Amino acid sequence: MKKIIIILLIGILLFPIYVNADEDLLTNARSGVLMEASTGEILYEKNKNDKVAVASMTKMVAQIIILENIENGNLSWDEKIKVSSNASGMGGSQIWLQTGEEMSVRDLMKGITMASANDATVALAERIAGTETAFVKQMNDKVKELGLKNTNFVNSTGLDEDNHYSSAYDMAIIAKELLKHDEILEISGVYEDYIRQDTPNKYWLVNTNKLVRFYEGADGLKTGFTDNAGYCMAVTAKRDGMRLIAIVLGEAKGSVRNEETQQLLDYGFNIYKVDLVKEKGDIITTIDIDKGTKDQVNTTINEDISVLKKKSEISKTYDIETEINDIKLPLKKGDIIGKVLVKDNGKMIKEVDLIVDEDVFKLGYFKTLLNTLRNILTGDII
Repeated sequence: MKKIIIILLIGILLFPIYVNADEDLLTNARSGVLMEASTGEILYEKNKNDKVAVASMTKMVAQIIILENIENGNLSWDEKIKVSSNASGMGGSQIWLQTGEEMSVRDLMKGITMASANDATVALAERIAGTETAFVKQMNDKVKELGLKNTNFVNSTGLDEDNHYSSAYDMAIIAKELLKHDEILEISGVYEDYIRQDTPNKYWLVNTNKLVRFYEGADGLKTGFTDNAGYCMAVTAKRDGMRLIAIVLGEAKGSVRNEETQQLLDYGFNIYKVDLVKEKGDIITTIDIDKGTKDQVNTTINEDISVLKKKSEISKTYDIETEINDIKLPLKKGDIIGKVLVKDNGKMIKEVDLIVDEDVFKLGYFKTLLNTLRNILTGDII
């Protein structure tokens, strides 16, 4: 009997114990999701569509709108924003902005991202939309644009209010959208930094997301806490070419939130991997252009084409096909002109937009005539 017990104990020690992802990863959280970022596939879920308070994770939508305004030229990183009395009077987490103070967009974004600053959020909301109310409308419009059905915002900060809610799944989609803006990780992945540099009021920021320091590969995104929401977290981490998004909502303690978020990420990295089929920016094909300022233009993709699989599965070579629409000039860099289809043994498993990588304009009448005459003279047209 002793020998049997010893053999059983050795067996337990030698063979790994696999977590049942359906039951054991989030025992304390109200809800959560683990998503692979490039494919959007859900690896784990718990009450993913429950409408709950999400505290400062609300600010991820505000960050999306701020970054879009920077990218479209309406805002710049170095622009100085004058702080209103409304913004400086915000309660909760803050960077202690003073009425009339001027701070750069970059420092305000540090405050939002690292310190979850409500005053910084409202200051940028007022700059972009005029009022926080108008900015919140933009946030809700963005949520609808993303096709999310379990989210509604009443403020830009995540402070507890009636009818202000989201869900674990919606938060994962919002995080995935936020990650399309590379600049966010340059801020959210930093553990400590300063604002008001070179002034008597220099202010030290420490990231509320401790996993960016203590968890391998973690570089974002947002934490949150209110009485109604409990402790919440959206964390992204990247290892071996695979990026995961973990959403954990409604924890009673911050330490348990951090622990269970790490369990989610560990599960994903231990069990899954990603086959990178094509990388963002890769040239897919070259197409001919008729009567344009260029005879040909390269096509590319604005996101990685990846296939998620378990590590136990053998990697494959996938077939790449393109479907190109009728080309109408002019074309702007980034215009969608078709689809890229990824197939496995004839079965379509992935579809992404095919875009052009430069501007192409339509030739004027006289330029077209000159080109035609040139082609006739050189024998290209008979």
